[in-house]
Amino acid sequence: MSTLPLPYRVGYGEDAHRLAPGRPLILGGVPVPHAEHGAVAHSDGDAALHALADALLSGLALGDIGQYFPDTAAEWAGLDSRVILARALDLVRERGYVPLNVALVVTLDRPKLGPLRSEIARTLAELLGLAPAEVGVSFKTSEGLAPQHVQTRVTVLLGRTDG
Repeated sequence: MSTLPLPYRVGYGEDAHRLAPGRPLILGGVPVPHAEHGAVAHSDGDAALHALADALLSGLALGDIGQYFPDTAAEWAGLDSRVILARALDLVRERGYVPLNVALVVTLDRPKLGPLRSEIARTLAELLGLAPAEVGVSFKTSEGLAPQHVQTRVTVLLGRTDG
């Protein structure tokens, strides 16, 4: 068994939130205009950033965001999910890795997200220090199976900073 760090690691994360009227919908750090329903969550409910943070953590076997930001802790109520992502990214960088590529899939029936694809990719790239071309963003619907629900899945490729 080698004790040398792997040159690459793959992380995977998922998140889902129930949707309710009167709540904002934020995905990938981007407010979704004209959304009639938003995520019910302890934080701001950005399912894309939650899944991305979990993917970063899982790539290095660092657990999940619930360990760092428990939804039972009052101080995290309404938290901007960019703070969660920044903490996960710091933990990854402290261990000598950086994200190289991200693939995000969002499942949401309404509203249609296609017009936001470039903005979400650009925002995620900026938050991660990547080029937008290194961030793939795909949208799906639940085909009516879960119309009051948003789900995100993220895969991330991490690479060593020392070569």
